[in-house]
Amino acid sequence: MRIKTGDKVMIIRGKDRGKTGKVLQAFPEYGSLSIEGVNLSVKHLRPRKAGEKGQKVQFPAPMTASKVMLLCPQCNQPTRIGRVAQADGKIERRCQKCKAAFR
Repeated sequence: MRIKTGDKVMIIRGKDRGKTGKVLQAFPEYGSLSIEGVNLSVKHLRPRKAGEKGQKVQFPAPMTASKVMLLCPQCNQPTRIGRVAQADGKIERRCQKCKAAFR
């Protein structure tokens, strides 16, 4: 999976299409991402102590990585990612539109 935690992405399919957000968690073994403010789910919590009320907690549920595209930090366009090997052996991610390097 080429999208990592902290990347800015745009949703390209589903109910949140067109929204952007930062990746909070990446789950490469499942091919899914958790993105802030997108795909919000509600979890109902029971009261734990006597006299306490129950709660509704909203949290961003994981979504499939194929539904998002990475936003280039330089041209701010949704783009595919190219990977280029450096001389020191590290792999650099690049924007396919403007050829700018990520992080």
